[in-house]
Amino acid sequence: MKQLLLIPLLALAGCATTGGGAPVDVKGADVTRKAMDNGDTIEEYRVGGTLRMVKVTPARGAPFYMYDRDGDGRMDSDKDGTKPVYWKLYSW
Repeated sequence: MKQLLLIPLLALAGCATTGGGAPVDVKGADVTRKAMDNGDTIEEYRVGGTLRMVKVTPARGAPFYMYDRDGDGRMDSDKDGTKPVYWKLYSW
């Protein structure tokens, strides 16, 4: 019985780990790092001079990301104007 439960759990774990990587292509990007007075680090990824991704590493807490998927140089926003923030939850 335990073996029958293990198979679906392994399949679900495999589905959860697919996809990887950033949702925008930042290969060959120019990276600019800024250290803020409060200890945060901001990394801007620019491809061809256009801002594509921002990674913020706070002094305390996990890093988070903001993306520009359509390449207009502005971070994406939802319908109501809020800018979504993404955290990497799991990696190996």
